[in-house]
Amino acid sequence: MTRVERRDVLRLSAVAGAAGVLTLGSVSFARAAGGSEHSRTVKGHLPTGAPDFVHLPVEVPAGVREIEVSYSYDKPAVPEGTQGNALDIGIFDERGTDLGGRGFRGWSGGARDRFTISAREATPGYVAGPVRAGTWHVALGPYTVAPQGMDYEVTVTLRHGEPGSTPRPGHPPERARGRGRSWYRGDCHLHTVHSDGKRTPAQAAAAAREAGLDFITTTEHNTTSGHGAWEGLWDEDFLVLCGEEITTRNGHVLALGTDPGTFLDWRYRARDDAFSRYARRIHRAGGLVVPAHPNCPFVGCQWKFGYEGADAVEVWNGPWTPDDELALATWDNMLVAPPSGRSWLPAMGNSDAHSEPQKVGLPHTVVHAEDLSRTALLDGIRAGHSYLVESSGISLKFSATGPRGEHAGIGERLEVRSDAEVTVRLEVTGAPEGATARFLTDQGEMYRGPVTSAPVEWLTTASLATYVRAEIRHRPAIGSPPGLPGAMAAMTNPVWLGRHG
Repeated sequence: MTRVERRDVLRLSAVAGAAGVLTLGSVSFARAAGGSEHSRTVKGHLPTGAPDFVHLPVEVPAGVREIEVSYSYDKPAVPEGTQGNALDIGIFDERGTDLGGRGFRGWSGGARDRFTISAREATPGYVAGPVRAGTWHVALGPYTVAPQGMDYEVTVTLRHGEPGSTPRPGHPPERARGRGRSWYRGDCHLHTVHSDGKRTPAQAAAAAREAGLDFITTTEHNTTSGHGAWEGLWDEDFLVLCGEEITTRNGHVLALGTDPGTFLDWRYRARDDAFSRYARRIHRAGGLVVPAHPNCPFVGCQWKFGYEGADAVEVWNGPWTPDDELALATWDNMLVAPPSGRSWLPAMGNSDAHSEPQKVGLPHTVVHAEDLSRTALLDGIRAGHSYLVESSGISLKFSATGPRGEHAGIGERLEVRSDAEVTVRLEVTGAPEGATARFLTDQGEMYRGPVTSAPVEWLTTASLATYVRAEIRHRPAIGSPPGLPGAMAAMTNPVWLGRHG
C-alpha cells in the first residue's frame, strides 16, 4: 500500500458559504489491468475551527469497476462539557462538488467507517452507477473538533475491471387504494440503514404497519439512496413517500413527498442566505418544507433559518420532551404572527425513529385527505387538516359550530360574525388513563378538564378567540412543578373563528 502524507493545509478553495471548503492535494492512481486493485492512504490533522468540509480529490483513471473508501479518526478525551471529535463522510463524482449536488454519489455522515460504489450496487447511503474517469472528491465533514484537534486517515481503493450495468431503481407509486376520503395516519420522519438508522426498510415498513399507519415518508440524512429501497414493501393500503432530512449545521429540515430521486443539498448555514433557494427547490420537486425538531438541544440541530417558505413545522418529535414543549410554544405564537406569505403554519408530529426501542409512529400525524395518494396527503398536511397522536389507539374529532349550523373542522375557518356564539366540541377515543383535555386560543388556555367518554363542549365567540385548538395531556409526572401539564398524548391543529379579513 502506498502512503501519502497530507498534514498541512494545501489549498483553501472558493467558499461554499461562509464556512469555506478545505481542499487537499490530489491522490492519483495509474491505469491498471482488469482485476487489479490499488489503494492509497492519506493522513491529516484538522485544528479546531476547521472549515465545515474538507475535500480530498481522487484522480480516477479509466477502467475502474469499483471505488471503496474507508476512514478513521482519533477521539481523545476532552474536558467535561466540551465537544469531542466527530467526522462525517461522503463522496462526489467527476461531475464536481458544486452546491446543488450534480456530482453527489452518497453520504453516510458518521454512521459508517467505509463504503463502496460500483455500477451494480452501492453501500446504503450511496448511489450505484458507473465509476467514470475524472476527479472524484471524498468529502469529509468535521462536525465537531476537540481542543486537541483531529487526526484522520482516509484510504481509497480502486478495483479495475468491467463496470457492469446499473439496475433501475424501483420507486414507490404515488397512490394506494386506501379508503377514499378519510383520515390517514402517517409517520413522515424515519431513518433506516440508508443513513444513521439500524432498521432495514423492510423492518421499518413492518414496524409502521404494526403501529397502524397508512403511510410513511423515507427521510434519510442528506441522501436519496433510500428512495429505491422499498420495492415490494408498499401495497394497496400502505403508501411510501420519498423525501430527505436536509441536515445542515444550523438545523434540520424535512423535504416531504418530493419526486423520487430528487437530491437536496445541505452544505450551507443560515448566514449564507441559501435556504430560500433550496426551499424553492423542494417545492419544484412537489414536496413540502418542514423544519424538524426546531428546538432540539444537540449540536447543529436547532433551527436558525426562520420559517419563511415553510409549509408546516414538526413540533413533536419522538417521545414528548422539554424541547417539544418549547417548539409547541413557538408554533402557538406563530399562529397569530405567521411567516411572511402564509396565513398560518400547521403542526406535525413524527417519530424520527432510528432503531429499537424507538417506536415508529410515536408520534404520528393523522391527515384528512381525499385519498391515499401523495398529492392528497401533502394537500391535507399543507392545509393543516390534521392532528397529532402518540399512537393509533387514539382518535379525535374536533370542530366548531355556529348558531345557524355553520361548521368547521380542524384546519378550517368557521365563518361567523364576531359576536356569534360558537360551540367547540371535542370527542376522544382511546385516551390514556387520567388524561386531561385542554382548549387553547390566542389568549392561552381557556378550558381544562378530565377526558371521559362524553364529548367536551365549550362556548365562545369569534371576538374572544381567533382560533381554538385542543390538547390531550397525560397525567403530570410525580414530582413535576404544580400547574404544568403532563406529556402530550394528542393535539390538533386549530379551528379558526370569524370571517376572514
